[in-house]
Amino acid sequence: MRFRLLAARPDDIGVQHYRANMLRQLKRSDQALADYDAVLAARPDLVEPWTNRGALLSEMGRHDEALVSLDRALALEPDLVAALSNRGFTLRELGRFDEALEALNRALALAPDYIPALAHRGKVLSEMNRLEDSFLDFRQVAELSGKPAPAKFPHQAAHDRQQQEWRATQGGTARYLGGERLNGPAINLHNEPAVTRDWRASDPRIVVIDDLLTAEALEELRRYCRGSDVWHTAYAQGYLGAFPESGFAAPLLAQVAEELSAAFPEIFADHPLRYHWAFKYDSSLDGIGIHADEAAVNVNFWITPDEANLDPEGGGLVIWDKEAPLEWDFAKFNADESAAYDFLAQNGAREIRVPYRANRAVIFDSNLFHKTDKISFAPGYENRRINITMLYGRRRG
Repeated sequence: MRFRLLAARPDDIGVQHYRANMLRQLKRSDQALADYDAVLAARPDLVEPWTNRGALLSEMGRHDEALVSLDRALALEPDLVAALSNRGFTLRELGRFDEALEALNRALALAPDYIPALAHRGKVLSEMNRLEDSFLDFRQVAELSGKPAPAKFPHQAAHDRQQQEWRATQGGTARYLGGERLNGPAINLHNEPAVTRDWRASDPRIVVIDDLLTAEALEELRRYCRGSDVWHTAYAQGYLGAFPESGFAAPLLAQVAEELSAAFPEIFADHPLRYHWAFKYDSSLDGIGIHADEAAVNVNFWITPDEANLDPEGGGLVIWDKEAPLEWDFAKFNADESAAYDFLAQNGAREIRVPYRANRAVIFDSNLFHKTDKISFAPGYENRRINITMLYGRRRG
């Protein structure tokens, strides 16, 4: 019925607002914005279009305009939870963390289980260096989100089956296995002088750290990543993602992030943890394609034992010595592989290959193009390649 209405009554306010929402979901942002503007030109007293328009403008990176739209919504309905949540997201993107936190706290006081506001607050608290509080919010998001959708790829179904079999051998039924903070250190501090020196001398900014984690931290993270129900995002190439919102927010990860910042102040400077995730791969399917990340510093480290890697000179990371142009937006530098390869070829970029090693970290400028090297790992659940990524600070530009 809605689709017939779109054709029969294109100027109807309700239908036009519905179409704007559809176009936004389809990422046809300019067309969606035009529809929102038309609706609001006719009915500026409608709060929902102001809210949705503000969310769209934030997604387009037009945060100052988004804030104006969201404030119009809140002037009409001061306790509108969705507008408060979107306002918090927008203020975070503008780096106005105290104001963002105030808006999100207000939204959650009105609706304590509102998942978008909890997720936004988790990200704000992370950038305020309040990682324990941040990770609590993310774990609550995971609990409220319930069970993930059924596996949509064969490799995801195979992983989930293997994980259940492995968990049964551990005698645990809890959602998370391990991942608690350690009484002692999580990272080895003996690396610090050489790492800082190498970072200072590198051009482009890339440094490799071996033996990053203490033995106890490495084993605890392996157990957590193997046994915890956090691998809810599947990719067609053959890997799975675990993100904070799916529960990948163990206290031990916060400890690692904090100790990294403290151990290498020259690298991380005033860059707080912006976001983090992990990927787990099939033994022989493809990894992540070429991209750059929306941050200042990228920390990528591997935890699967070396014995699993069948190619000791591969299986790691390929980094190019040219940065993504600062004028490129997220969609282009993160997903447009053809444009990235064309840019690198035109600029004579050089590949830097970092072979896989267990407990090896690669720290580099997030603006450098990079991808997963060819994967050739042994079959078996404990042999699945796992990397953890932590992004610090904001992409300059």
